[in-house]
Amino acid sequence: MKNDIERVLISEEELRAKVSAAGERISRDFEGKNPLFIGVLKGCFIFMADLLRYVSIPCSMDFMAVSSYSGTTSTGAVKITKDLSEDIAGRHVIIVEDILDSGVTLNYLKQFLEQRNPASIHIATLMDKPARRKAPVYAEYSCFEIPDAFVVGYGLDYNERYRNLPYIGVLKPAVYE
Repeated sequence: MKNDIERVLISEEELRAKVSAAGERISRDFEGKNPLFIGVLKGCFIFMADLLRYVSIPCSMDFMAVSSYSGTTSTGAVKITKDLSEDIAGRHVIIVEDILDSGVTLNYLKQFLEQRNPASIHIATLMDKPARRKAPVYAEYSCFEIPDAFVVGYGLDYNERYRNLPYIGVLKPAVYE
């Protein structure tokens, strides 16, 4: 797998530092509010697990699965493949996503969840790729702003591979072209 990586974009140490800072900030911002973290599967699972280790306030979690990609391309059509188990009415919700790319999926998901009357909805993302934004979505908690590159590792995949890399790497174009 390592031979497929062009370069390490974000090291393990950088990940740890930024994720811990995000967890501490969320803890301050949501003190006394018992937020519900909603992880967007599958890519969020490592980031969310690490983030919650740094959240020092009472909270709960749930997961959703959505699909809008076919291979490396966003189809633009978002489909919910796993819905929430918990009622979010009156709750402070933090959507946890691995990467904010085009924004199409998160924009749809935020609007979908707003219909369930939460107290608030915020977004926490590991990486923000503003160069590809197509929808008006903003992450209140973003660990890294990255260039328009095909990244894998730390939960992010290409064809279900590379999720287990402990860093964020740029995939060699020859692998996915």
